[in-house]
Amino acid sequence: MLVDIICLDNISKLNRFTLLYLFNSFKNNFKITINLQLHEGDGIPSIVNIYDNASWAERETWDMFGVYFLGHNSFRRLLTDYGFKGHPLRKDFPLTGFLEVFYDDFNNQIIYVPVELAQEYRVFNFYSPWGKEVIL
Repeated sequence: MLVDIICLDNISKLNRFTLLYLFNSFKNNFKITINLQLHEGDGIPSIVNIYDNASWAERETWDMFGVYFLGHNSFRRLLTDYGFKGHPLRKDFPLTGFLEVFYDDFNNQIIYVPVELAQEYRVFNFYSPWGKEVIL
């Protein structure tokens, strides 16, 4: 039985993504873990034809990390909006995102606007309760 597909992103490696397939055998009472290293543009064959429950995990991995599974029959966004740009669990995705989404009651529609940070980056000086200045 396929238990899970886990994806890890290490932006500093040439093979950026690590895919872990976790399998469990109830009959033989053992577990198998398969570890694959993938380059950013590489695709991997889908295992949906063998394990039906792989569909959700493969779609989730594609949606969050952008790892493409060749032969998957239904690539749709699973955890993000259909118009969402990018893959939010990648290490190079900005922490604030690209767009801000809100519902406009006056026009009865969803509005997408670029993110604007209201406060500039500031340097803070923290003081220790014992009187020594700590600068980070």
